[in-house]
Amino acid sequence: MIKLSEILNKISSIQVISKNYDADVSNITSDSRNVNSGSIFVAISGFKFDGHTFLQDVINKGVAAVIIEKNVLPDEIFLQSNVSKVLVQDSRKALAEISSEFYGNPSKLMKIFGITGTKGKSTTAIFLYEIIKHIEEKAGLIGTIENRIGDKKIPSKLTTPESLQINEYLAEMLNSRIKSAAIEISSHSLELKRVFGLDIKIAGFTNLASDHLDYHKTTENYLNAKKILFDSLSENSIAIVNADDESSSKLVKNCKSKILTYGTIKSDFQILNIKTSLNGTSFSIKTKENLYNLTTKLIGEFNAFNATLAFGMATSIGFDVQKTIEAIKNTPQIPGRFEVVQKNGKTAIIDYAHTAGSMEAALVSLRKIVGNDVKIFTVFGAGGDRDKTKRPEMGKVAEKYSDKVFVTSDNPRTENPNLIIEDILAGMKNVHFHNSDREIAIKTAIDEADNKTVVIIEGKGHETYSEVNGIRTHFDDKEIAEKYL
Repeated sequence: MIKLSEILNKISSIQVISKNYDADVSNITSDSRNVNSGSIFVAISGFKFDGHTFLQDVINKGVAAVIIEKNVLPDEIFLQSNVSKVLVQDSRKALAEISSEFYGNPSKLMKIFGITGTKGKSTTAIFLYEIIKHIEEKAGLIGTIENRIGDKKIPSKLTTPESLQINEYLAEMLNSRIKSAAIEISSHSLELKRVFGLDIKIAGFTNLASDHLDYHKTTENYLNAKKILFDSLSENSIAIVNADDESSSKLVKNCKSKILTYGTIKSDFQILNIKTSLNGTSFSIKTKENLYNLTTKLIGEFNAFNATLAFGMATSIGFDVQKTIEAIKNTPQIPGRFEVVQKNGKTAIIDYAHTAGSMEAALVSLRKIVGNDVKIFTVFGAGGDRDKTKRPEMGKVAEKYSDKVFVTSDNPRTENPNLIIEDILAGMKNVHFHNSDREIAIKTAIDEADNKTVVIIEGKGHETYSEVNGIRTHFDDKEIAEKYL
């Protein structure tokens, strides 16, 4: 059991009022429903709820302490209730700091690989998970598709969980004798301080494309959010960034760590001779000393980049080169990431691309694979309550690189799916088919396809649900494709 004083000494506070500074702490939470007499409740000003509105409720439940960034209740209430009040500048930062302390600062006792960027985070993280597992027998993963503690799989709700959850996972990994973990790090999580204070041993950058502008408003803000990761690295850390992406130089400006590069242009890990088919991808990596030949079951030129980033991160931190190459070769197909489904002579591809840039990369790569004699039918939609500016751009890209386009819905959330479709169609000159029923759109595309056509279904990838007005119902693109192939 840890004392309240031990935790509070780790954060910068504006004001502390306490009669029970040495109380035992049983748990930390930002959810008022999870408090008990030994809890520290951290009031977060969220997007939908403000934790400060629940202060009286948690005080009535007898929590040990509350951490707040707004003075909304008189000090007398805390004193009379024997609840410690801690006023801080930033509750999210405080949550990250005390979470790490509560769980014994697990990131400082592990090798943490952090991956950020618009596209490729999940794939790179899974490559790293497989590399770590192959070399160290056990590995940890925190990411979009799922979280893994060794062979234990935990469903994922966010690309990067809250700081409390991250530290809990890392502590469980340590208890399971896991030495290293790969973590996907989103721009949201960086701005919201979910990874604040984590000891990242090596950070990788995939690429930057227009995304999340509903939240960040501008591409510059989006870039600056990613930059937080590299600004936070210590002199003992390593950063490896995409030399082909012009954002890289801005990201590592002022970065104190050792900086390495990868890409098709001259770099520390130069990618050469990419060859790809519907069976996988082969390529070479040229370093200062050697030339290595690699293969992966994953399809597309972009996966040569993802694999090279994983290779560079792993070998730069001291992992065996040949074992790293073996792990990349044996990494299984990642659900919903350019995943090929074939039946009755027909072919469909399930992919997660949900921005104009990622769709373009997927479609350009697919055209190189299948050649000009095979038709490409693209089925896609755009998510509701997200960046609206990317919708017509996605339509434009789909039309440019496809023989036929089937526009449909994709997690409309609280928006009218037909209005989302209208936004997409605004970027297109001619649309072959549109219908807000995603199953009908997939069925129609597959029915119209022959054996010399590939149907690529974009946007949802590994997701197995459709979200409408806060309600999620089961929907799996792969299951639907298999049903009609």
